[in-house]
Amino acid sequence: MRVLLALGGNAMANAEGRVRVVDQQAAAKVAMHAVAELIETGVDVVVTHGNGPQVGNLLVKNEIAAAVVPPVPLDWCGAQTQATLGFTLMNALDDELARRGVDRATATVVTRVLVDADDPRLSRPSKPIGRHLPEDEARALIEHGEFWEDRGEKGWRRVVASPEPVEILDAGAVHTLVEAGYVVVANGGGGVPVVREGAGLRGVEAVIDKDLGAALLAVTVEADVLVIATDVGHAVLRYGQPDEEPLRRVAVSRLREHLVEGHFASGSMGPKVEAACRFVEQGGRHTAITELDHILDAVAGEAGTVVVPDETPAKGTS
Repeated sequence: MRVLLALGGNAMANAEGRVRVVDQQAAAKVAMHAVAELIETGVDVVVTHGNGPQVGNLLVKNEIAAAVVPPVPLDWCGAQTQATLGFTLMNALDDELARRGVDRATATVVTRVLVDADDPRLSRPSKPIGRHLPEDEARALIEHGEFWEDRGEKGWRRVVASPEPVEILDAGAVHTLVEAGYVVVANGGGGVPVVREGAGLRGVEAVIDKDLGAALLAVTVEADVLVIATDVGHAVLRYGQPDEEPLRRVAVSRLREHLVEGHFASGSMGPKVEAACRFVEQGGRHTAITELDHILDAVAGEAGTVVVPDETPAKGTS
């Protein structure tokens, strides 16, 4: 069996959301303990991850240094955090595998994802990133070509495009390493977005949703199961209401109906549900959305919100 494990950005921070080096190293150790358990049972694992907090740190450095050095573009931030987090995860996994006496090599691929240059989302920035700033500081960054919006009392905040991922351009390298037995970390943060320009490629100032990127990667590497690890045990209907109801095993068409009905917030659970549906609709055995502690059971289809093809009998809440 081959599993694509998608770690949320919170999986690389401590419980309070801090992302100091020591916090990220400790979080990586926890996450890779779960990965090593899977590998020890004979499962092939490909890992992807969020990078929101880490990119946020780079953006703060950009802001502080904007008057001295030009800000690093967002695609560069994505590439840098892919490499740094991949390095951190590999170190943690190598240590855990060695402790268990398991001989498996690891690798990280800094991964580019093609987006359509004509995607209307590129001309309509919609995803807020980073922290709020007073107007004068925001204006200094606008002069460097960034797009910022006035968010009222909180101040100004940067907003960027979030285009649809079309193709993982470095899929060949990922697939070759996976077939050679490597545990691969790839497509972090949804991938570095690029567009075709003439005979070449150009990075764009945008953010690809990490969950949609995970679904595309899972299909690309021919995974059997996609596990989306987050900080809650299940997707929930009527979240926050007295009659809220956790979803357990659910057919993909039924989950699509719940998505259309507006049960899942666009900035949190919505993209995870969309990614879960896409993977199953494109031939995946199942997707599980759950907490990191339940990864083994999620792979077996026995924990979290388990999304299955329509022809699979759904048990429990659907």
